[in-house]
Amino acid sequence: MPQLSVVIPAYNNASVIAETMRTVLTQDMSDFELIVADHSSDDGTMWELEQFEDDPRVTLLNTPAGGGAQANWRRVSEAASGEYIKLVCGDDLLYPGLLSTQVGALNVHPTAVGVGVRRDILDARGRPVIRGRGLQGLRGLVHGADAVRRTIVEGTNVFGEPVCMMFRRGPFEEAGGWDGRFPYLIDMTSYSNALIGGDFLALDQTLAGFRVSAAQWSVALVNEQAAQAKAYNRHFQERLPWKISPRDLWIGNRRAEVMAVQRRTFYSVFRSRLQPRQQVPQ
Repeated sequence: MPQLSVVIPAYNNASVIAETMRTVLTQDMSDFELIVADHSSDDGTMWELEQFEDDPRVTLLNTPAGGGAQANWRRVSEAASGEYIKLVCGDDLLYPGLLSTQVGALNVHPTAVGVGVRRDILDARGRPVIRGRGLQGLRGLVHGADAVRRTIVEGTNVFGEPVCMMFRRGPFEEAGGWDGRFPYLIDMTSYSNALIGGDFLALDQTLAGFRVSAAQWSVALVNEQAAQAKAYNRHFQERLPWKISPRDLWIGNRRAEVMAVQRRTFYSVFRSRLQPRQQVPQ
């Protein structure tokens, strides 16, 4: 059994999936499996993946159409066998040393349920638009409930996207795995469920790249993300009333509104540099 499972839920990533795969397979550790599930893509994603099928670390799966992102995230994660699990979306990049750094950190911090790093925000060609984003001041071991509170009062996902995170698979699964109750916040919600039962380890290093899609620009979508952020805030304030106060909730909701405006501005300014055809599986 490998110590680490890296899992990739792919969907219409033909133009970038090979680059993502190579950034995983060339990491400076070998004790991991790489499981990829293609969610019935129609752009040749599986054809691109087949060039890697002879690598003994790689397992290729298919996910039937339907069920949204949660279906493929669950499909690929449930196939994992490692002690640790790391989900990477099909267009993101791992920088050298990411896997060994996160595995080493979990090995020496037994109370840490998950470990996160900062990331660069990338355009369609993989060029940084914003460098070193994430964690919003969190450093070292932080109690999970305190980390959840920080993501509420900051009005943003301080943990970052899945490429930034690595979890102990047992506690993550015990907390319910990928939780799609707030579809645009499936990652942040799932992290928070797991972290409540332990510590979060924040590493002050930029070791990943998150590629932003032009499909994320629409005003309607950004407004829905803000509405779901408020619902997330309310949900966890009710679960952790001794840690997250009504004032924290009010501040978080106002900052979620501000973040929505900033996100729209970002997509408007950088729209020409963003990936044009990134899609959300149906």
